[in-house]
Amino acid sequence: MTDPTPDSPLAAATVAVTAGRPPHEPDNPLNTPLTLASTYVAGGEMEYGRYGNPTWAAFEDALGQLEGGRALAFSSGLAAVDTLLSLVTNGETVVAPRHCYLGTLAQLADLEQRGRAVVRLVDITDTAAVVAACDDAALLWLESPTNPAMEVADIEAISAGAHEAGVPVVVDNTFATPILQRPLSIGADIVLHSATKYLAGHSDVLLGAVVTRDDAVYDAVDQRRRRVGAVPGPLETYLALRGMRTLHLRVERAQSNAKEIAHRLADHPAVEETRYPGFGGMIAIVVRGGAEAADALTRGTSLWVHATSLGGVESTFERRRRWAGEPESIPEGLVRMSVGIEDVEDLWNDLEKALAQ
Repeated sequence: MTDPTPDSPLAAATVAVTAGRPPHEPDNPLNTPLTLASTYVAGGEMEYGRYGNPTWAAFEDALGQLEGGRALAFSSGLAAVDTLLSLVTNGETVVAPRHCYLGTLAQLADLEQRGRAVVRLVDITDTAAVVAACDDAALLWLESPTNPAMEVADIEAISAGAHEAGVPVVVDNTFATPILQRPLSIGADIVLHSATKYLAGHSDVLLGAVVTRDDAVYDAVDQRRRRVGAVPGPLETYLALRGMRTLHLRVERAQSNAKEIAHRLADHPAVEETRYPGFGGMIAIVVRGGAEAADALTRGTSLWVHATSLGGVESTFERRRRWAGEPESIPEGLVRMSVGIEDVEDLWNDLEKALAQ
């Protein structure tokens, strides 16, 4: 878990529980109430439901404290991605991982096809090559670990090199969460989350978020969110904030389970390759026998759920190449596994039976 930082004397676990709450005053509720409002009485800061909501503000306060910046909530992770990419001027270059979230790759490809941007895809494990690709670029986009290849970037070294070239750095921190990694504290300029995943944590919310230390970037992102209406619903932010109260516990348990399962998978005869970065709750395995064997695995369990999302309390997995657009460099038999918080022996027994088949 992340330790206290100069921005906060409290550990991330404490911040997750305490941030974004009303003042400790008599008769105040412990939780920020759900505010269902599209219109406010004129004369204040919010005015209209597309500009702000007290429930958003509580979620944004909590996430901002966890990441060490100022947060803005969005209707989805992809809405947040689109908003950040919209800040790139026509024809400018974006450097991004060759393996990353498929929705991000699709948006980058769309920008390039429409002549809006030039996209350079890189291997983020090659720090020197990533920094070299930043020459004359407008934005560097990172994921660490990458989705679904589970590659890890040296965020601090890459950010330093990018900044020497005058390039701002975005880090998608969805997999690691601020419990395990705070990119803003090691050089990144902007952090992005699909809050649908670990932050909310219960597979019942669509939500995205952007966090930055830079006030000018914050204002630009906020204005863009207002203009296009990429705003979250108050219920979604309420549920996500409630989910974040146990983020540290869920991440700790998922990570503990993932480490044990990855260790056992590494020696399993049905598994050709196990990819685990050493932290977090995400694993990728390459199943011997290719796509057919991988598909059989995802059909053969009772606890593990065949589903495309991740970061929930339940364990899910899927063969990623079943999705059109996933890079061909991702093996056909690669199964991305989101390890949940169930009993690890139950998870392993269920998985081992399916692998045996």
